[in-house]
Amino acid sequence: MRFFHFTALALLAFGAAALGSTRAAEIDKCPDMVAASRVWRAALNPDQVAITFVGHATFLIESPGGTVAATDYNDFVRPKVVPDIATMNKAHSSHYSLHPNPAIAHVLHGWNSAGGPIHHDLNVGDMHIRNVPTNIRDWGGGTEYDANSIFIFETAGLCIAHLGHLHHPLTPEHLKQVGHVDVLLVPVDGSYTLDTPGMMEVIDAIRAPLTLPMHYFGSYTLNRFLDVARSKYEVAFSPTSSIEVSRTSLPSRPKMLILPERHY
Repeated sequence: MRFFHFTALALLAFGAAALGSTRAAEIDKCPDMVAASRVWRAALNPDQVAITFVGHATFLIESPGGTVAATDYNDFVRPKVVPDIATMNKAHSSHYSLHPNPAIAHVLHGWNSAGGPIHHDLNVGDMHIRNVPTNIRDWGGGTEYDANSIFIFETAGLCIAHLGHLHHPLTPEHLKQVGHVDVLLVPVDGSYTLDTPGMMEVIDAIRAPLTLPMHYFGSYTLNRFLDVARSKYEVAFSPTSSIEVSRTSLPSRPKMLILPERHY
């Protein structure tokens, strides 16, 4: 099976260089959790989560208790911090690692090598991690079922969803499984993943207060997406690659915030 796509990786390198009642009921799906602290940065308040955009599709998510997760952990854009949890997807080799750091306690694949869906549902410190399987296109133009996962991280009363390498709109059943989302991490390249109209449909359906775009190859693809998104959403640019989020700091109207890639 081919895991590597040269063009995508070349674009990645270029991009790195170039640049309410229903809602109230859903919120109950993300209870607060508390555990011992292991701090790798300035201590967070009990209601805060730190999110750092490392680059491409990799974010670091840190709970108030110090649990750290890295999304789409790979060998090309990798954080210096060794996370407690590393999630991966398989569409391209820039979304997984064959040789993850052995100090990572929990390596969670978004696909099942034996076939069929993979299911993750675990607590690590004060963070709960689960997944919702989706499909990807195969190299012949067909469908590889259950080969991508939306990973959901629940901590400090917040639900953070990473769409992975999403290739298709979400069904009502997908949306039900995903549930309430406070912060959405969404690929916006418009070609290798879902096209821009389709991804906007997904964003509209999930209705997260805060959306953080990822998986774009320089300013051209990012601006192409934002030109469409601005018709519905407030768009802002963060001066830093790291933000701290709490339920009280979430925007009152849906907002897209672009974080600069950190590229350690």
